[in-house]
Amino acid sequence: MAAAAVPVPEGPLVVGVDSSTQSTKALVVDAATGRVVARGQGPHTVGGGAGGEGKESDPEQWWEALAEALRQCGPYARQAAAVSIGGQQHGLVTLDSAGRPVRPALLWNDVRSAPQRDRLVEELGGPKAWAERIGSVPATSFTVTKWAWLMENEPEAARATAAVRLPHDYLTERLTGYGTTDRGDASGTGWWASGTEAYDEEILGRVGLSPALLPRVLRHGEAAGTVRDLPDLPLPTGALVATGTGDNMAAALGLGLRPGQPVLSLGTSGTVYAVSEHRPADPTGVVAGFADTREAWLPLACTLNCTLAVDKVAALLGRDREAVEPGGSAVLLPFLDGERTPNLPHASGLLHGLRHDTGPGQLLQAAYDGAVFALLTALDQVLDADAAPDTPLLLIGGGAKGTAWRETVRRLSGRPVQVPRAQELVALGAAAQAAGLALGEDPAAVARRWATAEGPSYEAVERDEEARERISRVLSDADGLLRRA
Repeated sequence: MAAAAVPVPEGPLVVGVDSSTQSTKALVVDAATGRVVARGQGPHTVGGGAGGEGKESDPEQWWEALAEALRQCGPYARQAAAVSIGGQQHGLVTLDSAGRPVRPALLWNDVRSAPQRDRLVEELGGPKAWAERIGSVPATSFTVTKWAWLMENEPEAARATAAVRLPHDYLTERLTGYGTTDRGDASGTGWWASGTEAYDEEILGRVGLSPALLPRVLRHGEAAGTVRDLPDLPLPTGALVATGTGDNMAAALGLGLRPGQPVLSLGTSGTVYAVSEHRPADPTGVVAGFADTREAWLPLACTLNCTLAVDKVAALLGRDREAVEPGGSAVLLPFLDGERTPNLPHASGLLHGLRHDTGPGQLLQAAYDGAVFALLTALDQVLDADAAPDTPLLLIGGGAKGTAWRETVRRLSGRPVQVPRAQELVALGAAAQAAGLALGEDPAAVARRWATAEGPSYEAVERDEEARERISRVLSDADGLLRRA
């Protein structure tokens, strides 16, 4: 039987890359239609650093994984008119004068800088001052805390550093030869001030980092450069390279979000965000005041316990993750890894309201309720006050495929829900950015033309106020217990 003919692309081909914590994915996309014509993936590893306490990766592995992912795309990658890199946020990449890594990169989930984070927040006037100045109260994930940790714990490595980059910056610079970044990823460093949209030299001085070591922040629509002559990389020399961005910003772009359209991402951790035309500055630290890839903002909140925590409860109960049952009075707060939203770093899981007639399916449903309630509480703080309450929630991430997750979100939010069919949204968002650069169009409009957010829609149901009130009451009453180390 003859092989099916591959449709001829209608527009130029572009490459979108998602360099995440454990792998790098590449998509070759038809810029006119959004059709994925080829895909590839290369793995990389995460180590624990000295003593096994940290989360580190060798940036050279990211480059090798990118090359492998592109090789898997076959001849299509060599036809690309433009490329863009979406990468894990916050990571600290330190390079020497020859552009080689001084040490493995400190990743976003490396929490060794917690003492430096606490000291920095206090020294610069407290949470409110940081929110007004930077747009966010820095969490331990933020890059500024990691540089402060490096200065204190590995001063020789800090002295050997001639350039500081974020993960996506590193790969973009390997492509072009120029040190650049974008406002979206820069807004997660802690040293880029959202109020002035520039590096904050006082904060840099406080942590002993010269602004000369940082990349130039490109504006929306600018090119980072063109692909250099790189014989080992299957990309055409001279192809345009877009600014790239952080993974959350790329996913938002991949959905073509308009202001006020909420997204709820269900993964190992949970994330809620929306594009806003108003600069965020939340002094509580719940909402990170990120910039988006364009000229707006991306207020975002994150919970640590989502699908993995609920799956753990299902395993303890000996039930399939979908085997939930309605009813019962139990409240289960699945804060198995501590929690970021609400800010309870020392918390553990908590069960309240267990009765003789409580069934295991009801306990599992209570775990779903506890995880979703935390996300929806954060969503209320992410959305602008004038955002329409009946705008559909876009449900993405691995959990979006699960009926129990979807129905819990519907019941506790009272909103309609839409589940986009598009997968690999970070890489798709990077591809949309590359397409926008190649075509001279707004990349968000490109993504909307690709219909990336389309998918099954589910009508709103009446919000379960009783369950929300029950969870809220237990969360409030147990505050002292949840805060205890």
